[in-house]
Amino acid sequence: MSRNSLGKTINLIYIAAKVRLGFLIMACTLAGIAVSPSSTLTPLEILLLAVCVLVASSTSGAFNQWFERDIDSIMDRTKDRPFVTQQLQPSNLLNVWLIIISCIALFFTYRVANLEASIYLFAGIFTYGIIYTVWLKRKTWMNIVIGGLAGTFAVLVGSAATGNTFSTAPLILSIILFLWTPPHFWALAICFKDEYEKASVPMLPVVASTAITSHAIFWHTLLLVLLSFSLMFYGMHWVYLIFASTGGLYFLYTSAQLLRKQDNSWAKKTFFASIIHLGLLLLGTMFDAMIFA
Repeated sequence: MSRNSLGKTINLIYIAAKVRLGFLIMACTLAGIAVSPSSTLTPLEILLLAVCVLVASSTSGAFNQWFERDIDSIMDRTKDRPFVTQQLQPSNLLNVWLIIISCIALFFTYRVANLEASIYLFAGIFTYGIIYTVWLKRKTWMNIVIGGLAGTFAVLVGSAATGNTFSTAPLILSIILFLWTPPHFWALAICFKDEYEKASVPMLPVVASTAITSHAIFWHTLLLVLLSFSLMFYGMHWVYLIFASTGGLYFLYTSAQLLRKQDNSWAKKTFFASIIHLGLLLLGTMFDAMIFA
């Protein structure tokens, strides 16, 4: 295999496995460690745990694209994905390998951390790969609400690894992740409402209206931003506050504008604002934990 061919194959796998989403899920786990009140994990153990979460998340992402290749082919936004174009062959053997790789990631999570962390990691990939992708996405507008538990479990993987699963701060952060997921995807769904409708995917803007969805986005955003400030009472400091308030207030501003104007332009801005917000929030927990360790 030539260098160009190898590079192309790696890029196709990167896209098909939703590795970018995997890095976000990995960051949720690291944030779960950061907000935990104590940890005996070594830097090497944290690195290995992060890799396990990234790998496990990517397997569920690959299964998601494999399973949804029929509806992806209908939507302009997704019609060029590797399984749709068959640049990667969508064979059943792929799923065998995905299960094997997932099991390896779960085993090493158990060895590096503990059984509880491994169970939460399994819950996360099962929620996204099966509950959301197979059972709910094509049947109910609640698909992404329940599917948002995948991010919640990622936080709990980190807190469980430190032995602080049910400490207040990790639980608050997990709820923030649960509240963040719907407005993030609903904003995207407003932008591509016609495509989701054409593919018969019952996202909230399709089954309700842009007005109702805009209200839902705003109130979710307001609640999660307010809740994010509460971490200041459970171990976070001014570094976290700067990051969380910068991203949170921008996310809240765009969602308020979307509520007022209800157009695709502000829906798109709200979608990107949600990414900026979560990125800054997670980075804020990690930088704060490192500075005030």
